[in-house]
Amino acid sequence: MPSDVAAACGAADWIVPDGLPPEAGALMTTRAGGVSAPPFDSLNLGERVGDDPAAVAANRARFAAAIGGLPVWLHQVHGTRVVAVSAADARAGTPIEADASVTAERGVACVVQVADCLPVLLAAPGGRAVAAAHAGWRGLAGGVLEAALAALCERGGCAPGEVSVWLGPCIGPRRFEVGADVVEAFGPGAAARFAASAEGADGRPRWLADLPGLARDRLTAAGVRRVSGGAWCTVEDSARFFSFRRDRSTGRLAAAIWRR
Repeated sequence: MPSDVAAACGAADWIVPDGLPPEAGALMTTRAGGVSAPPFDSLNLGERVGDDPAAVAANRARFAAAIGGLPVWLHQVHGTRVVAVSAADARAGTPIEADASVTAERGVACVVQVADCLPVLLAAPGGRAVAAAHAGWRGLAGGVLEAALAALCERGGCAPGEVSVWLGPCIGPRRFEVGADVVEAFGPGAAARFAASAEGADGRPRWLADLPGLARDRLTAAGVRRVSGGAWCTVEDSARFFSFRRDRSTGRLAAAIWRR
């Protein structure tokens, strides 16, 4: 962990993404290192989950200190919209409705929140531009990663094959049980990423979906060659990660990327 990041993290058990250019700073929080009380203990960064607003504000201040820049928060709606963000957006403090953000401005952090969905961080060569995407199954099937990649390449002046991507913690392939609607949303070409599971209580067939694998496939199809991460399961590691599917009432993790 870089010394400047380590100093700001304190007792927080945070993940420093690998595989990204050194000119891009990046962090992924866990649930440790904050001030929120159960069931949001302790570093909850979500404002709309029922936590004490003062605790969330204190946690967000710790998060901002750790990244050493200006975080831009999104109002995520499981869509595919990508917004270009700036210091003015960060200072305005009003969450922007989108599920991905991109910037080429130094000191501005693209941030996404998750509690089972997949956080995806992207960087152009030399960190010339960075992006973050919130990829639940709806957004992923709809093309949020392709949209974020296109926006990044435009601002970073690069091709998809030059982009580095990191996949963060999400619900893992042993725990993500889905119905036919999810399988159909990805089409027959993604069949290998779904394993048949037991029938649901309604008697309908169920599958176990590999969310990181689906993301890797889509990134590869879009021309990306450098993808790291994707090895954590938020549901299985209750000590480290918030999980909406496991707990329902819970906090939110955050992944951030910025130009150093």
